[in-house]
Amino acid sequence: MSLFVPDFSGLKILVVGDLMLDQYWFGPTSRISPEAPVPVVRVQRHEARAGGAANVAVNLASLGVDTICSGIAGKDEHAAELRRLLAASGITAAFTDSDLPTITKLRVLSRNQQLIRLDSEEHFSAADSTALVAAAAEHIEQAAVVVLSDYAKGSLAAVQDLIGQCRAASVPVLVDPKGTDFSRYRGATLLTPNRAEFEAVVGVAADEADLIRRARQLRDELELAALVVTLSERGMLVISQDAEKILPARARQVFDVTGAGDTVIAALAAGIGAGLDVDAAAALANLAASLVVAKIGAAAVTPLELNLALHEHGAGGRGLLTREQALAVTREARARGERLVMTNGCFDILHKGHVAYLQEAKARGDRLLVAVNTDASVARLKGPQRPINPLEDRMAVLAGLAAVDWVVPFAEDTPAQLIGEILPDVLVKGGDYKAEAIAGGKAVLANGGSVEVLRFHEGRSTSAIVDSIRGASADQD
Repeated sequence: MSLFVPDFSGLKILVVGDLMLDQYWFGPTSRISPEAPVPVVRVQRHEARAGGAANVAVNLASLGVDTICSGIAGKDEHAAELRRLLAASGITAAFTDSDLPTITKLRVLSRNQQLIRLDSEEHFSAADSTALVAAAAEHIEQAAVVVLSDYAKGSLAAVQDLIGQCRAASVPVLVDPKGTDFSRYRGATLLTPNRAEFEAVVGVAADEADLIRRARQLRDELELAALVVTLSERGMLVISQDAEKILPARARQVFDVTGAGDTVIAALAAGIGAGLDVDAAAALANLAASLVVAKIGAAAVTPLELNLALHEHGAGGRGLLTREQALAVTREARARGERLVMTNGCFDILHKGHVAYLQEAKARGDRLLVAVNTDASVARLKGPQRPINPLEDRMAVLAGLAAVDWVVPFAEDTPAQLIGEILPDVLVKGGDYKAEAIAGGKAVLANGGSVEVLRFHEGRSTSAIVDSIRGASADQD
């Protein structure tokens, strides 16, 4: 399957469920308390993040989705903080007030390891849940998809009413379930339990075939369009109308699985809302989960991260970047200790010489960024009849080469300004230039980088190809 990341802008999704405020305390620990056999953490930094259903909303907003978040919160400072966090992500907070306190989870971490979690919560009443259903109903018809995020805190006690309203409005409804009574979710479009939650309902599966059989039976019993069971390091099982398969997990270093299920259902909802079928949306969600577990705490992924990951895996993604994105991904590459190589050119008609040159350039480091002249820039340099191929085509062809990681356009006559902003470790150019005469070379050298001149491959030239085509055309006239 060739994956791609759809354009999620203009898509509106409603998230309803258990809201939480996640608090994090970070600090080093180097001794054991004299009062009890526990480590002493010297707290140096505090952080608050949206949790539970609010984290699903943040994941959707990170993908570019217009998101509404509906849930129950207390009349307290924690609710105000949660509203501020959602507003900062551009999310509309449609909260239902309760006399009970807002649910909070405090995690204490040292050296990227969680030492303890402290929960403050009370179960919301049936009256609170009924009020939430009435408030959420006002937004259902304007949503492309509705996500129900159930953490068994009482917000979704009236979940069948919400599912019924979604079905009546012909709006797909995706549920992240909890508990052992999945019958309450009957009629939903899709459920996303993890394996432990799934087997608590259907029993322990003896093997993969038995797992698929039980999943198929549950889907049929609950009248679902699809069932997606997350399998931790094994990936996820997808049971849909068209397929029954396990998508293997993408290999990643796992730092924290907190909120990974939120990322999965958010990516599924965004994919389905954007028109992907369940299988393609699940594959995208599987990739998103592999990215988010490499982060600390409840986190989210962006379309740029997904596109780059697809490109790295050769799964249909493209490393096409804007100038701002190029700056961001090259900063991330340096943070990972990767050596960045950069080159530039028109690359109008790609030929064997270009391919060999780019392979040689990539060999100088870990990542290769290619800056490409815009059409107007090429016309100024080569004449009004050039380029032959428009910028979009030239960038797409370059991005398809194994040697190229990222491609970025520049509109100036030279890429000196762009190179000065990115400051690659190695700047490469083909021809008979002197290093200091290459556009951007002085800035790279001053930053401690190197500038290398690679040889051209004789007899390989875009201009020669163009002249040959024109000559052949003239001979036929």
